[in-house]
Formats: sequence, C-alpha cells, structure tokens
Amino acid sequence: MSKKTKVTLANPVDVHVGMRVKSQRILLGMSQSALADELGITFQQVQKYENGKNRISAGRLLQIARMFGVSPLYFFESPLAKVTRAFLRIQDRTTRHYIAKLVEVLVD
Repeated sequence: MSKKTKVTLANPVDVHVGMRVKSQRILLGMSQSALADELGITFQQVQKYENGKNRISAGRLLQIARMFGVSPLYFFESPLAKVTRAFLRIQDRTTRHYIAKLVEVLVD
C-alpha cells in the first residue's frame, strides 16, 4: 500500500500579505537578514513569511508594520484599490474619460 501525500497550498491571503511585506522591505532597501535580525528570527523564517508558506501572527505583523512605518492594514490592501479609489475621486467626467482612454492606449 502506498501512503497518500497531502499537498497543502499556501493560503492566498498569506501569500498576499507576504508579498506586501517583501515589497515594502525592498522599497526600504532592507535585506531579509536585516529584517530577521530586527524581528529576532532567522532569515529563512522571513523567506517563509514572504512566500506565504508560514502565516504571520497578528503580533508579528504589528511589529513589522511599526518597523516599516505603515499601518497593519497596508499588508491587506491591494495596490490597485488605491488607484481605483483615486480614479473615482476625480469629479470631472471628461477627465475620467480621458484618463481611461490613456490607460487603454498604454495597454495596447
């Protein structure tokens, strides 16, 4: 008899949060080792956080947010949500129309 191997996929939220940690770390010019040292963990643990393989606890996420100078909500936001909110705040319909057309041209 063969044993069945259970394959567990990373939770999409954990992957998203990990990607946001990684992008902010890189934006700040911080290495995985430097972040790990600040958190008192190994750089391998930081890699697992950033890949979404290990879930980041609420306390640890708050610690990272404070280190990075961002709100904990930053890690759950979609970068596109900020653009969408900004676009919808444009009052002038003609301006919104031209911006949308510009984006369409750029995509093509």
